[in-house]
Amino acid sequence: MAAVTVEVPSYADAFSGRMGQRIESAVQMALGAFLQLATRSQDSDPGPPLTPALDGAYELGRGEARQGRSMDALLAAYRVGARVAWREFSRTAVEGGLPPQTIARFAELVFAYIDELSAASVSGHADELASSDRERRRGLDRLGQQLLAGAPTETLLASADLVGWVPPETLTAVLLPAAQMRGIVSRFGQSTLRLGEDLPGIDAADSVVLLMVPDVHGSGRPRLLRELRGRRAVVGPARPWTHAHDSYQRVLQALDVLEPLDDDNVVDTEAHLVELVLGADREAAADLRRIVLAPLSQLRPNSAERLAETLRSWLLHQGQRDAVAAELFVHAQTVRYRMTQLRELFGDRLNDPRSVLELIVALSLPK
Repeated sequence: MAAVTVEVPSYADAFSGRMGQRIESAVQMALGAFLQLATRSQDSDPGPPLTPALDGAYELGRGEARQGRSMDALLAAYRVGARVAWREFSRTAVEGGLPPQTIARFAELVFAYIDELSAASVSGHADELASSDRERRRGLDRLGQQLLAGAPTETLLASADLVGWVPPETLTAVLLPAAQMRGIVSRFGQSTLRLGEDLPGIDAADSVVLLMVPDVHGSGRPRLLRELRGRRAVVGPARPWTHAHDSYQRVLQALDVLEPLDDDNVVDTEAHLVELVLGADREAAADLRRIVLAPLSQLRPNSAERLAETLRSWLLHQGQRDAVAAELFVHAQTVRYRMTQLRELFGDRLNDPRSVLELIVALSLPK
């Protein structure tokens, strides 16, 4: 043990407490198994004596992983132990006059045995890390689902603490196709939550992924949008992390209200607030269009469409005929003619502030 603590400093305090008990137990099993191997006949099965020792080495590897250590220290300890054991044996063998072939066989046995123990410990270490990663992944998924469900703050804090997730100030919901996920999570940090299954309001057949990105509010939002450029992403607003479900609900509303894009463009919901507000109540919007635009209903569809387009532009440009003509790519006289028709249809309502507001809203609503 002294040689190990000298050459592997990280083990200086490892031989006390529960860890020390595990190491002592594993060493005893390893020595017992080795003595059985050394005294067995060459053609006998090495399996039975090896099994307890390999199990002990496997558990040592798991213990290293649970302590947050790499395998470097344990493998170094194995090598030190093998070297010390071989030095003592070779000295005793030479003094006892053992033949060279016996010494050579024993050397081969020692180092082959250390290789077996090392491999078992490496396997235990890898399995423990994989198990821990799976547990943490499940915990993060559970936290993400709780956030989407609007769980109480106490529940969220408990789940975050359980997986070692440090709550940020804000979270921003980002929904994008699974096929466009490559390389994106690493750009936003390890605290980014990722959900791809059982997303509320999303058809199970849609292959999409939800990211909840921490602390990209304020001046951080332009960077988020730049990183997403070229992807068909829908980005919700930044919200306090315990209210991340509000950001996700905005994303769902955008999917419902905004017209789908044919190309890979980022939809920033904060750039479409007017459309989202106007589309919040579909039935009320339809009633408003029907009532306010009733004078156009008596016209042929093509004529009604042209006049509605002209009226919207005229109202938004505050009656500036040349600006309307430029926007619609028509002659100013065409605008004048159409406005004459519209005044005949709508009368004094084009001069009433309340009616003008209703017309602007109705003409801005999606059909």
